[in-house]
Amino acid sequence: MNTHPGTRVKAFPIKLLSRAGLENWESYKHAPVIAVLYDVHGNLQALDAVLADARRAGASRWVLGGDYALFGAWPAETVARLRELEPATWIRGNVDRWAGDPAAAPDDSSLQAAIADVRAALGDPLADELGRLPAEAEVAGARFVHASPVSDVRAFAPEPNDEEEELLAGTTHPRLVFGHIHVQFRRPAVAGDVELVNPGSVGMPLDRDPRAAYALIEPDTGELELRRVEYDTAATIAKLRETYGEREWAPTILRRLETQQP
Repeated sequence: MNTHPGTRVKAFPIKLLSRAGLENWESYKHAPVIAVLYDVHGNLQALDAVLADARRAGASRWVLGGDYALFGAWPAETVARLRELEPATWIRGNVDRWAGDPAAAPDDSSLQAAIADVRAALGDPLADELGRLPAEAEVAGARFVHASPVSDVRAFAPEPNDEEEELLAGTTHPRLVFGHIHVQFRRPAVAGDVELVNPGSVGMPLDRDPRAAYALIEPDTGELELRRVEYDTAATIAKLRETYGEREWAPTILRRLETQQP
């Protein structure tokens, strides 16, 4: 992806531009690259590595696809870092919804314990705020949801299956971006002229690749690039074990971080 400013400059009467006009000209000749981040899950080490990589690639606009804090070693710090990003478009994921309304979450003791921990770390007001984020957004002509247009827990698979047309729910956008399953891929949908894109998970990849995953979008051309970034997975695992290792939910998350498998 070409992220250098000035690569598609159009003819313009420079002699008429004031100082303010010159500043506008910089925006006119190149729209900001958009970084798309899903499923961070409180992994600050992975998030910082992704942000550094995205900024080097020219990103200065952000789409945040949900599942921000739950199951991570740094829940509050991760959300604080994300809130520094401007301009950013936020949508909620299923675990944000559950953490904002524990009674709506599955009646599973391990999950409920994790929700209690993340609410304690974030504070009830912030946990509730994340749970009230919108379910979807439209940016750069693409539709962004957490899992699919019909559900925040039912997502598209890397290969087509029988429920895909139902999950599309008549989507007409040329690109549908989603996360939830923590597997990075892109492919055409089975119905309509729609490209399905899963940027993968920043904080907990489950595709046998330990590197943090995200995507970049070049708004001028619509070009999308799937990216992977190395980070200190050992330090992340050690921090989670130190902070929450005795919790009922921790062994499953530690195994996922160690194996990159569900």
